[in-house]
Amino acid sequence: MFHGPQRMTETEFLSALRTLPLHKGARDLRDDCALIEIGDEILVFNHDTMVEDVHFRREADLSDVAWKLVAVNLSDLAGKGAEPVGMMLGHSLGGNDLEFVKGLREVLAVYDIPLMGGDTVAATGATTYCITAIGRATCRPVPSRMGAQVGDGVFVTGTLGRAMLGFEGIREHFAAFDRPVPRLSEGRALAPRVTAMMDVSDGLLLDIYRLANASGVTMAIDSRSVPVAAPTRRSECMRWGDDYELLFTMPGGEAPPVPATQIGTVTQRGRAPLMLDGEPIAAADGLGYQHG
Repeated sequence: MFHGPQRMTETEFLSALRTLPLHKGARDLRDDCALIEIGDEILVFNHDTMVEDVHFRREADLSDVAWKLVAVNLSDLAGKGAEPVGMMLGHSLGGNDLEFVKGLREVLAVYDIPLMGGDTVAATGATTYCITAIGRATCRPVPSRMGAQVGDGVFVTGTLGRAMLGFEGIREHFAAFDRPVPRLSEGRALAPRVTAMMDVSDGLLLDIYRLANASGVTMAIDSRSVPVAAPTRRSECMRWGDDYELLFTMPGGEAPPVPATQIGTVTQRGRAPLMLDGEPIAAADGLGYQHG
């Protein structure tokens, strides 16, 4: 009997990929970036995609789309404390391509990153853009999601929810959604000090859940401590995503070398990876954005 194609969720697809031969630098596909050691250097690789009507509206300014595409890749490098080396672009022709090039020129100039090549195709469906970012690690070991220890503090940079408000049309927050700023310098300063680190892209609570799961611990979070752009919508600010701040853990009692807010502590693994205001959160559903 023909059952037709089987559609997977993102989590299911990643589980299927883990049955394939993996490079040791893939970190079992449980981290944001892959690592390759060459001589005295560790290169850090990241790949992100943006799809029309999923990550940006059809009527979006493509110069902003180009900026954001680069920025979200740089944000993953920031979570590894990496220094950008270059980028490779996958581009679908058919939109306002000159406007896309304009935005790409602007963001590459701001962050002093060269374009190294890529691929161009003619799109027949939804426009898709992707970038592979290459960075150089600035410390050893390279921060991962897997090192948080019991007794650590849980910290986040910046203010959560600004991208959500920008998406909703609040002018003072437009830039947070259209042209996010990756925390590259903060990532490099934090890298030698943190026990675990990642960027916040799919929602703070979901990314805390992932960080705790990867480290095999529970993270106890006080929602009132989370810096949010709209205090009356605190829950939404913690779940909406697109913030591109840094989420990290440090040994208890240590102060971060960059502006950041402590929002919780790391405890022994209990009933769930996340304790939110004393309540165990055992499933990731509803904590943030997940594909599929």
